[in-house]
Amino acid sequence: MTVKELKPTQVWQIFDKITQVPRPSGKLEKIREWLVNFAKEHGLEYKVDQVGNVAMFRPAAPGMENVPGIVLQGHMDMVAEKGAGSNHNFDTDPIETIVEGEWVRANNTTLGADDGMGLAIALAAITDPDLKAGPLEALATVDEETGLTGASNIQADMLQGKYLLNLDSEDDGVITIGCAGGLVTLAKWNYKEEKAPAGLNWFCVSLSHLHGGHSGTDINIGYANATKLIARLLCALRRKADYKLAQIDAGNLHNAIAHAAHAIIGIKPEDKETLSVVLNEFIAEVKNEYKHTELNMEIGCESVVEPATIIDDDTARRVVTAAFVAPNGVYSMSKEIDGLVETSTNLASVKMRPGNKLVIEAFSRSAVESRKYELVNQIAGIFDLAGADEICQEGGYQGWEPRQDSHILHIAIDQWEALYGVKPKVEAIHAGLECGLFLKTAPHMDMISYGPTLQDVHSPQERCHIPAVQKGWDFTIAIIKAVAAGK
Repeated sequence: MTVKELKPTQVWQIFDKITQVPRPSGKLEKIREWLVNFAKEHGLEYKVDQVGNVAMFRPAAPGMENVPGIVLQGHMDMVAEKGAGSNHNFDTDPIETIVEGEWVRANNTTLGADDGMGLAIALAAITDPDLKAGPLEALATVDEETGLTGASNIQADMLQGKYLLNLDSEDDGVITIGCAGGLVTLAKWNYKEEKAPAGLNWFCVSLSHLHGGHSGTDINIGYANATKLIARLLCALRRKADYKLAQIDAGNLHNAIAHAAHAIIGIKPEDKETLSVVLNEFIAEVKNEYKHTELNMEIGCESVVEPATIIDDDTARRVVTAAFVAPNGVYSMSKEIDGLVETSTNLASVKMRPGNKLVIEAFSRSAVESRKYELVNQIAGIFDLAGADEICQEGGYQGWEPRQDSHILHIAIDQWEALYGVKPKVEAIHAGLECGLFLKTAPHMDMISYGPTLQDVHSPQERCHIPAVQKGWDFTIAIIKAVAAGK
């Protein structure tokens, strides 16, 4: 069975078309063009704003002109992550979807159901000929995954409704009414490129096939972070033997837990046995520590050809040490909501950049603004002590404070209970949603977030639960109808 044959047909067929359009964050020209063409094909009024958000508008059905408008919203970009051995090009290649039992996944890449499925539900609703409702809007925002750019720059004319349904949550039967804010810390070191010394043995040490995952919702699960582990290994080796660092590459996106890393090092021939001992001890320790969460983790060491240049020893030592000592993971738990992470950070990556720069990126989240800044300033302090040449904070966004008195929340609770015989769970999450930023522009709006079950988002294991899509679609239609009925 293919994705196009799944039910609800109108949702899955639109999702299938979305997967055929390359849309990694920052490269959204193709999906924007597809969305505009979708609006034209269905005779919908549309707007494209200055940052590239796309809004489509469907007028009220006859006699429903006074019904409050509803905005159905999702983001058009996806996290572009692929597994080891994948040759997928996110700039040009469609996502290869696979139906596997009750789940849809991709072929060793992220699926993009975050938030392609949210967009599919919104577009299916706004083009449903049998749906009698007040004014409807489908809003597709840009670069949610890399700093919530679209939501941060949204203008009032792109939010034409009283209610907003954010279709970017990932648990069936859960309604989200609050989220954490976030802020990126970037530290840059200028390194000297030196000629590789002669007479050394050169090796590539690597970590691969770690689980990875979402740096917010998965931060408390205990997945290993490849950026932290490669720094830990290199620091352990430094205590036993001198080495030269020619290359380091760890992690990728700030909002994804790093699932792979490698470093190319040179050691004296007489230190080969020391490297072997350190590596074997490291493997034993890490395999034991993560025996419950990293069943597929691979740690390797193989000989490589001598590189032309290395990173100067002083900078290499300072950067690796900074990555080793910088915090990563849960920082504090919420005192308001049991089991909710309040503040955390993800040591996302260590990269070599043009201009002989080494860059460490960390992404911190918190439901409490002051705790967020406490943490990022602590991280900046560590990087400052490590002699970073430049430290900056960027991509900041505020959280979304829960409202228990929300009218659309109570409508949604009633509709879920009517459909499925149980009350939905209502919660706040330790992840970024665009709702708080929308409220800066349209403080009158009443909003909730929900969506079908997705697992392992932001990783090549991402998958979407097929039965939950049907439930999410029925729930969306029920909410729209309830608002139209004046409930």
